[in-house]
Amino acid sequence: MTEPELIPHLFRTEYGRITAVLSKLFGLDNVDIAGDIASETFLTAVETWPYKGIPANPTAWLYTVAKNKAKNYLKHHKVFSEKIESQIKHNLASAEEMEIDLSEKNISDSQLQMLFAVCHPSISPESQISLALRILCGFGIDEIADAFLTNKETINKRIFRAKEKLRNEKVEIVFPGNHEIENRLENVLRTIYLLFSEGYYSEREDTIIRKELCLEAMKLIYLLLENEQTDQPSTNALMALMCFHASRLDARRDENGEMILYEDQDVSLWNTELIEKGNFYLQKASGGNSTPKYYLEAGIAYWHTIKEDSKEKWESILQLYNYLLQIEYSPIAALNRTFALSKARGKKEAIEEAEKLKLDQNHFYFILLAELYKEIDNEKVKPNLEKALALSKTEAERKVIQKKIDS
Repeated sequence: MTEPELIPHLFRTEYGRITAVLSKLFGLDNVDIAGDIASETFLTAVETWPYKGIPANPTAWLYTVAKNKAKNYLKHHKVFSEKIESQIKHNLASAEEMEIDLSEKNISDSQLQMLFAVCHPSISPESQISLALRILCGFGIDEIADAFLTNKETINKRIFRAKEKLRNEKVEIVFPGNHEIENRLENVLRTIYLLFSEGYYSEREDTIIRKELCLEAMKLIYLLLENEQTDQPSTNALMALMCFHASRLDARRDENGEMILYEDQDVSLWNTELIEKGNFYLQKASGGNSTPKYYLEAGIAYWHTIKEDSKEKWESILQLYNYLLQIEYSPIAALNRTFALSKARGKKEAIEEAEKLKLDQNHFYFILLAELYKEIDNEKVKPNLEKALALSKTEAERKVIQKKIDS
C-alpha cells in the first residue's frame, strides 16, 4: 500500500483507538483535546512520511508520536496536567512520568468503554450515534449527515449538545452496570452497524467499497462477543449479518475497481469461511426470545449467499422483508422487498408496489423501476436509468448505470 493510500487507511483504523485511550486518560469532558492530539499525530505523518519514507511499523510509529504529543501537552499545560494527575489514582511525581497505555488490551477496552459512555441515556439516540461515529470512527460531518439523511448543521448541533451533556453529567469512560449495558447496547450496535454499512456501500466519490471500515466494525463486534455481558442474541445476529455481507466483498469489484452487481458476481470469489462463521453466529442468535432487526437482516443476507435463483430463496427473502418492515420501516428495505417480490411473484405485481413508494430522490428507486420494466414496457427503461444517472453520487455508480443505458 502506497503512502497516499496508507495514511487514510490508518486514520480509519487507528484514529478512534488513539482518541479512545487518550479520552479515557483525560476524561470524557476533554474528548476534544484527545481528538486534537490524534489528528495532530496523523498530520505529522502526512508531513513526515513523504520525505523520510514510511516507517517499518507505521501503526507503532503513530502510537509513539501520539504518546509523545500527549505527554508534551501535559507538560506545557500545567493547569490541565494537574487536573489530570488529580483524577488518576497513581502516585506520580509529574505529568511527564505518566504512562500512556497503548497496549492492544487497553485500546480494545477503551474503545468499548468509550462506546458505552457515548451511548449515555442523557442524550438522544441520534446524538449518541453521531458522536460515536465522529469520535471513535473518524467519520466526517458530511458522512454522518449522509447516514442520517440530514444536513451538516444538524449534525454539528447534535455533536456539540451531546458533548455538553456528557460534560454536565460527568460521565466516566467505564463499563456501566448490567442494567445500563442492556439499555445502551442497542445504540452501540447501531453505531457499529452504520460503520459497517459505510464500508460496504460508501457514497463517497473516491470509492464505493471501504473494506477497512467493514473490518473495523467486525473487530468491535467481536470485542462485544468476548464480553459475557454483551454476548447477546442481537450482537450475534449483527456479527452474522456482517460475516455474510463481508463474504462477498472481493466479488463486488472488478480489477478496475468498478462495481459488480450481485447477479454478475463470481461465486468462486465468495469467502466460504466467512459464510460458515455467519451460519455459526446466526445459530447463536436464534436463542433469544425476540426477533431482532439484525436477525432478520442476517437471514436475508444468508439467502444471498446461496447463488441458485430458486422460488424458495426469493419467497423466503420476501417474507423476511415483510417481518423486517413491521419491526422497523425504512425506504431502502421497502425498495429491496419490491425486488424480492418481483423474483418471487413476477414483475407486474412488483411494479405496482414499487410505484407506491415514490422515492423520487433515490437513484436505486429508478434503477429498480428500469429493471422491472424490462420486457414489460421497454420504453420506460431508458428514462428511468437516465433519472438514476442524474441522482447517483459516485463515479462507480455512474459507470454501472451508463453501461446499462448504452446496452
